[in-house]
Amino acid sequence: MKIFYSSDDTFEENFNELLERGKMDIEGVTNIVSSLLKEIQTDGNIALKSQIAKFDRWEPKDDAQLLVSTEDMAKAYENIDSKLRDALHLAYNRIESYHQKLMPQTWMDKEDNGTILGQKVTAVDRAGLYIPGGKAAYPSSLLMNVIPAQVAGVEEIVVCTPAPDNELNELLLAACHLCKVTKVYKVGGASAIGAMAYGTETIPKVDVITGPGNIFVATAKKLVYGEVNIDMIAGPSEIGILADESAREDYLAIDLLSQAEHDEMASSILITTDGELANKVSDKVEELLGTLSREEIARKSISERGAIIVTSDINEAIELMNEIAPEHLEVVTKEPMTLLDSIKHAGAIFLGENTPEPIGDYIAGPNHTLPTGGTAKFYSPLSVDNFLKKSSIISMSKQGMKEIGQQCAMIANTEGLTAHEESVRIRLRG
Repeated sequence: MKIFYSSDDTFEENFNELLERGKMDIEGVTNIVSSLLKEIQTDGNIALKSQIAKFDRWEPKDDAQLLVSTEDMAKAYENIDSKLRDALHLAYNRIESYHQKLMPQTWMDKEDNGTILGQKVTAVDRAGLYIPGGKAAYPSSLLMNVIPAQVAGVEEIVVCTPAPDNELNELLLAACHLCKVTKVYKVGGASAIGAMAYGTETIPKVDVITGPGNIFVATAKKLVYGEVNIDMIAGPSEIGILADESAREDYLAIDLLSQAEHDEMASSILITTDGELANKVSDKVEELLGTLSREEIARKSISERGAIIVTSDINEAIELMNEIAPEHLEVVTKEPMTLLDSIKHAGAIFLGENTPEPIGDYIAGPNHTLPTGGTAKFYSPLSVDNFLKKSSIISMSKQGMKEIGQQCAMIANTEGLTAHEESVRIRLRG
C-alpha cells in the first residue's frame, strides 16, 4: 500500500486526491438514465419489460411475471441451512431492537394560557426499497432497509431487485420471507427506480426510495428526488482506521481488505501515529491479498484507492480523518472511547480492536446503509427517520392569541400581507 507521511512536502496534494475518492461521473450517465426514466413515466409496464429484456436478458411474458411469488420466497426460506436461518433471525432481532430505540415520538406541550404546541410523527404510506440482486445478492441489505421501514410503521413495502436471466438469489428470497415482504418485483437498475417513483400498471408509486446501487441507480435516485424522497446518493464503499502502536497489523490489514474486496472503486485508508506499524500493515496486506476469493478486485482497490498515512500525533490523525469523513471508521487505539468526542464526521464508528467493520454490516444492530464520499459531514445512516415525516401541531387559545397576536399582525403588516394581518386582528377584536 502507498504510505504517506503528513510531514512530507507533497502530502497535501496526495491527501486532496483521497478527498476526491467518492466522486461519481453522474453527469456522464444522466442522459441515458433520464431517457430510461422518461420511457417508464410515459409507457409504464411496456417500457419496463423492454428495459428488462435489454439489461437483464429476459423478457416477461406478462405483467404477472414481474412479481415474485410468496410461495417461492417461503420455499427458499425452508431450503436454507438451519444455522444460517438462525443467524438471519438473530440479525433481524438485533436490527429491529436497535431501530426501535431510534423512534421519535409525537408530543404536545400545553402553555399556561391554554395554547398547545407539538409535533406529530407519521410514517409514509408506501416505501420502495432497492436491493442489488442477481447471483451476488446481499440479504443483509434487505434486512437493513426493510426493518427500519417496518419499525417506522410503513404499511406497504415494495422491493425491487434485478433478476439477470430471470434468476434470483435464493438467500435473498429467504430473507424476504423472513421479513414478511410480499411485494417483490424482478426489476433492477434505473428501471426499478423509475417504476417506484412514477408507478406502473403493476408496481405502485411509492413515497420514499431507499437502498444501495450502482451509478445508474444513484443517478436515477437523484433525478427522481422531488417526485419522491430518497435516502442518499451512495457511492463506493470505504473504511477509515485510526490506529496507534498498540494495534495489531493483521487485524488492520484484513479490515482494510474487508472494504477493498467490495469494489475496485472502494477506498481503504489507515491513519496511524506509528511508522513501523504502517510498514507492517502494508506488508501484511500484500500477504493477505493472495488468500482472497476476490483478489483481483481487492488488489485494484488497494492499489488505486488505498493509502496509509503516518502522522506526528493522534490529534493530527483525528483531524485528517474528520476531513475524510469515512463511511466506516474503526478506532483501534489503547483507549478508543476517549477519542469519541473528537470524532465529528463518520457514518459508523467502531471502537476497539474487537469491533471490526463487518460486525456492523451484518449483525450488531445499527444500519449499514451509510453516507459515503465525505457526505458523513452532513448526512446520517439510514434509519426510521427516512420513513417518517413530521407535522407541526398548533392550537391557540383565546388568551394565547391576545398575548402574541398584536406582534404577529405587526410583522404581517411589515411584509405587506394585509389578509394575513386581518386574519389575526379580526380575532383580537373578538
